Amino acid sequence: MQHYDTRLYSFGSGSSGNCYYLWHRGCGLLMDAGIGLRLLKKHFHTYGLSFADVCGILVTHDHTDHVKSVGALATTLHLPVYTSAEVHAGMGKNRFMAKKVRPEERHTCKPEACWQMGCFEITPFAVPHDSSGNNGYLIRFGGESLCLATDIGEVTSTMGYYLAQARNLIIEANYDPGMLEAGPYPARLKHRISSGTGHLSNKGTGAAIAAYGAKDLQRVWLCHLSEENNRPELARATVQQMLEASGRRVDNDAGIHLHVLRRKVPDFFEWQAPDARQPLT
Repeated sequence: MQHYDTRLYSFGSGSSGNCYYLWHRGCGLLMDAGIGLRLLKKHFHTYGLSFADVCGILVTHDHTDHVKSVGALATTLHLPVYTSAEVHAGMGKNRFMAKKVRPEERHTCKPEACWQMGCFEITPFAVPHDSSGNNGYLIRFGGESLCLATDIGEVTSTMGYYLAQARNLIIEANYDPGMLEAGPYPARLKHRISSGTGHLSNKGTGAAIAAYGAKDLQRVWLCHLSEENNRPELARATVQQMLEASGRRVDNDAGIHLHVLRRKVPDFFEWQAPDARQPLT
C-alpha cells in the first residue's frame, strides 16, 4: 500500500467551527482551532495522529468559530500560537474563549514577513473582514505551497499576489447571492455578509481563482460554506463553471482537483509533495 508524505485534514469548516491540519513528513501545523478540544482529540485519535507532531497553531482571526480552543490547546500542549498583534489582542477580549493564550505561547507575526516553523516557511498577509484583524497564510514545504484564505470581504491585489503562488488553495466560498437575498436573515445581516468586510460569495471565489490562481494550481478546497445561504453542490458548480469559462480544466484526474469541505464532518486528503523524494511505504 502506497502512503504519501503530505496530508490535509479538515476537522470543521463553517460558522460552527473551523480547524484544519496540515502534515508533511512528521511535521504538523494546525490552522485555527474553532472546535472543542475534546472533539479535536477524538479526531486525532480516529486518524491515528499524534499531537507530538504539531509544531504550532496559526490563527486567521479572532472570531469564536476560529479560536474557541486555541488557548486551551496551546496551554495543554505548550504550543506556540502565531498571528498578528491585532488578532492576539482580539483573542484576549473574546469572552467565549474559556482559556486565553498565555504570554509564553504568544508569538506575533507581521504581514508579508515570512518565518520558519518546523518544516514550514510561512508568510501571512492581510485579508479584509470585520474582525480585529484577519490573516491569510502562504505555506511552503517540501517543494510544495498551500494558501489559506477565509472570511474574505473582498479580494485585494495583495491577496491575489499570494494566491498566485500557491499550488494548493483553501479558500472561502461562503454564500450564493440569490439564496442570501431570498433567505430569512434581516437586512442588516445580509448587508454585513455581502459587504467588503464580510464574506466571499461563490461567484467571488470563482472570479478570484480564475484571475489569480497559479498556472500550476493543483488542488482547491472550498471552505466556510454557509448552512443557510449556500449548498455544497451549488458552490462547486459555480466555481467550476467560472474556472472552465476562463480556460482552466477542473477534473480530479487530469485537471484542478476541486473539493467542498463539509461543515461538521471531517475530510482527509493526501498527496506527494513535488520534492523528488520517493513515496513513503
